[in-house]
Amino acid sequence: MKNLRIKLGSSNMKSNLRRKIDELITIYNNVVKVVDKNASENDDRAYGGVVRSVKGKLQEHLTEEIINIAWENIGGKNERLSINSKKQKIPIQKDYIMRINDNEIKQYILSNVSDYFFGVSVDKQVYIDKKFVIGIECKAYTENAMIKRILVDFSLLKTIFPHVSCYLFQLESQLGGDYCNLKEVTFGSKPTHTLMSYFPNVELSIFTFLKGERKVDEPIHREGYFKPLERLQIEKAVYLLANDFKKYL
Repeated sequence: MKNLRIKLGSSNMKSNLRRKIDELITIYNNVVKVVDKNASENDDRAYGGVVRSVKGKLQEHLTEEIINIAWENIGGKNERLSINSKKQKIPIQKDYIMRINDNEIKQYILSNVSDYFFGVSVDKQVYIDKKFVIGIECKAYTENAMIKRILVDFSLLKTIFPHVSCYLFQLESQLGGDYCNLKEVTFGSKPTHTLMSYFPNVELSIFTFLKGERKVDEPIHREGYFKPLERLQIEKAVYLLANDFKKYL
């Protein structure tokens, strides 16, 4: 990530930033290191579900805290910021209705058109002054089959919120390429870029927290495969969102 460092205020604010990042690292360490034990108390069929759920909730919690830290540390007022994951109503397109050959079906839909919508949301929908400005999908890991769904959801959201910024925050990457290298410049992967090329209204920023490609047989919650969450990577995520937020100050 280039040019992400912006002024974050006083030395007290910077000290507060360091303290909050340390707290996030502690939470990550505590959760990941006990998830295997807790999940093992369930039967084999439920084990995988428990692990996925815990990791997913962990990523969502880390993301929400990073959002709050980024806004606070550029001087944003708490009362201006809100976060939710409520469904957004995507209305049926009128030109689709007009293309329906069966006139009876067409008239029926037109007479009940307000009931025709599809509910879409992403994990963290960020509002400034009640305006939806940033959407973040949170994943323990992402593979390209998941990217397709994420792109579709954001593409639908952008039809009614064209200015919303789109992010994927993932603990680990299974996308191929260099998303897992955590370098200053990320070139991505060929399949991922190809998929994104079909969604020109979505500029998706993909951010990975843990180094190294996800390996199915080496889960981070198992002893010997644990991956540390580095301070620098959290700072990068904070600066990334802070740069997006600063135009709303």
